Amino acid sequence: MELINSQAEAYAALYSTPEDPLLKEVADYTRLHHKEQIMLSGHLQGKFLEMISRMITPRRILEIGTFTGYSALCLAKGLATDGVLHTIELREADARLARGFFDRSPHGPQIISHTGNALTIIPELQETWDLVFIDADKPAYIEYFNLVFPRLRKNGFILADNVLFHGQVLQDQVKGKSAKGIQAFNEFIRAYPGIDKTMITVRDGLYLIRKTDETI
Repeated sequence: MELINSQAEAYAALYSTPEDPLLKEVADYTRLHHKEQIMLSGHLQGKFLEMISRMITPRRILEIGTFTGYSALCLAKGLATDGVLHTIELREADARLARGFFDRSPHGPQIISHTGNALTIIPELQETWDLVFIDADKPAYIEYFNLVFPRLRKNGFILADNVLFHGQVLQDQVKGKSAKGIQAFNEFIRAYPGIDKTMITVRDGLYLIRKTDETI
């Protein structure tokens, strides 16, 4: 299902700030060489992530799901001067590829790469998060949220990607493990206390969640 009119998306991209050369290289390489290139955040979503990060000026960002590094590079642009971004990737080849791009960025020294299962790595990170981007295994979204939310500062933000999951959550009967995981997450967030939230129809859907109650 085409969620966003391709002409409208191209028009929006035309009137948005272009990708910098490194981001364009990451995007071009991923589209040419990665069999799962559909997972790339891309120009418009990447610019949106950058804008959110710049508005917050976070000291601590957590990204769950590095892929080839595009979204981390976008998020890192808004880091405070003493800020750090932790990014976690399950697949060693993708983590290594992304690290190569990070090391060519002026923000590279602020990006800490982790390789392995996020469910075991997240509890080891003794940080208070200002901004979290969830873009990994879809059936585990609720688990990721439950791990990071207690360590999210009040008025901190969580962004969850793919919450429309290629339009599959719009069907009368949601099928497939990933689509069901996303639908369960969406219902979970809809009913969750102590948050403010809005679902944004950018690319494959983004859930923007703000923590309003520091006691939760």
